[in-house]
Amino acid sequence: MRVLRLAALIGALAAPATADPSFWQYEWPNTDFTNTSVDNWGEILSGGPPKDGIPSIQDPEMILATRENRIGAREPVITLELPGQTPRAYPIRYLTWHEIVNDLVGDVPVAVTFCPLCNSGIVFDRRVEEGVLSFGVSGKLRNSGMVMYDRETESWWQQAIGTGIVGYFTGRDLKQLPSWLESWAEFTKRNPDGLVMDQPNWPRSYGRNPYVSYDSSARPFLYSGELPPHDIPALERVVRVGDRAWPLSRLAELGEVSEGGVVISWTSGQASALDSGRIEQGRDVGTIRVRDAAGRDVPHDVMFAFAFHAFFPDGTWMLGG
Repeated sequence: MRVLRLAALIGALAAPATADPSFWQYEWPNTDFTNTSVDNWGEILSGGPPKDGIPSIQDPEMILATRENRIGAREPVITLELPGQTPRAYPIRYLTWHEIVNDLVGDVPVAVTFCPLCNSGIVFDRRVEEGVLSFGVSGKLRNSGMVMYDRETESWWQQAIGTGIVGYFTGRDLKQLPSWLESWAEFTKRNPDGLVMDQPNWPRSYGRNPYVSYDSSARPFLYSGELPPHDIPALERVVRVGDRAWPLSRLAELGEVSEGGVVISWTSGQASALDSGRIEQGRDVGTIRVRDAAGRDVPHDVMFAFAFHAFFPDGTWMLGG
């Protein structure tokens, strides 16, 4: 059995502390713990790093894609193509170590997020209640999924679903924007004049995967919840659209499916960010695009099956047949 080697950033983890409102209140004096949707505080654990121990990025530098020569052709990037704006790529080699990027694209403030432990890469609109939020990494995990926080109210947000779970914004949903994971080669071929996030000025081993062999593990890190049904491996990737999930293995076999009002296509060429020690050498997991009947990109996520089951327990599994 291959061993998961966690990031030097996380370091040697002691037994995770079980959450308790009074304990978290001491650590988070500005968070309103009386307002919450969390029924079982035991679901929330410390992932190791403290608040902002994984530093999010604010207002990243963007450079022309033609100037970038550090990213491997097969390395994954999160692509964001907003109407009227130059397409942008946010490399997973940076998001692995920072998890959140707060950016402004035209007049749209966005949060580009990536949770390595559940493989969830989502872009949110940061505008809530006529204001703009700035997000950081809380250092907490719920069902092995990243818990974000906003710096304005220090409310906690579940990244995988974009919903406030503790504090002032409990029950509020962030708007998810259409984005997708693809290889750097795919992005540059389609967008030769596109922009890419420049390397942050932090002492990190960018390009290295600190979670070696994680996506072939039998069980997720710090997860004690129920495993997926239908004998689907816990760490198989699934494509989530709303509360429905398509196993990536099925999509890779078929190449394309048209179901439930969306068309989902799969093409080879993108490396897993959670396999080999170097991201560019990861095994091929392919690229997913989700479009509606008019060919418009649809907000979606490519997450691990256990995370879909944990956050969408009544969701629908699109297994075909």
